[in-house]
Amino acid sequence: METIRLIIVAVGGQGNLLASKILGEAALLAGVPVKMSEIHGMAQRGGVVESAIVFGPAHSNLIADGEADLLLGFEPSETLRALNKCNPGTTVITNLAPLPPFTVAIGKGTYPDLDRLQTVIRAKTRQLIAFDAATLAKAAGSILSLNVVLLGALVQTGLLPVTAQQVQQAIRSKTKPDFVDLNLNALDKGMAAARKV
Repeated sequence: METIRLIIVAVGGQGNLLASKILGEAALLAGVPVKMSEIHGMAQRGGVVESAIVFGPAHSNLIADGEADLLLGFEPSETLRALNKCNPGTTVITNLAPLPPFTVAIGKGTYPDLDRLQTVIRAKTRQLIAFDAATLAKAAGSILSLNVVLLGALVQTGLLPVTAQQVQQAIRSKTKPDFVDLNLNALDKGMAAARKV
């Protein structure tokens, strides 16, 4: 099988690590070799959390600049910041609901314009799937399901070597029982959103 390299970027508290665990479990269910690594940064203070997931035969779980086949961004400015991992063949999926950093909140920084951000990403990659995942997460039952909404969009692309059913099974085994139905609903909403884009 072909090796597929995925980068997931988020800020602390958005559920990047759970999303990575769900995808890792889905790969194991599919019988696909998977390697993962995480960079936690200042996650507890709203800092960057980055995961690298390599599906298929690979000697390393590291993804160098320009090597990502897929970029999944939970926060728009973090998606833009990770663009160096992409190449002209990369598919990018991003949430468009910003979580501005502290520096913007206190007037010491400027948040990027979302239209300009999308233009820049489209110019440097093969495909951009961008939508307000936060609103869909709230509609699913909790803003905390934003990560699974975005996983749904990722699964819908058909670019991963896992099926929606395997991801659903992984959600059942990797999330607390009280949150399984909510997360399955969030997954469906993300898949539907990606079909519309």
